[in-house]
Amino acid sequence: MTIRYHCRHCKTEIGSLPFESARETLRLLEELDRKEEERFLTVGKDGDLTVRCICEECEHTLQSNPDYYTFTKWIQ
Repeated sequence: MTIRYHCRHCKTEIGSLPFESARETLRLLEELDRKEEERFLTVGKDGDLTVRCICEECEHTLQSNPDYYTFTKWIQ
């Protein structure tokens, strides 16, 4: 099992952790409520876990353009 991190805005793969290195991350993910799980986590057919987060570029763009927070999808 691998934990993969993808930007929820631009879909860029940010990185991944093999299961053996991800124990602390898994412990943190257990604290998510049901809505957060549905919004941020996906389990693939191969058992890999994908975490939707935000990359540095998208974070910088949102900080520079706070009105983008009002859009459901701001990257075309």
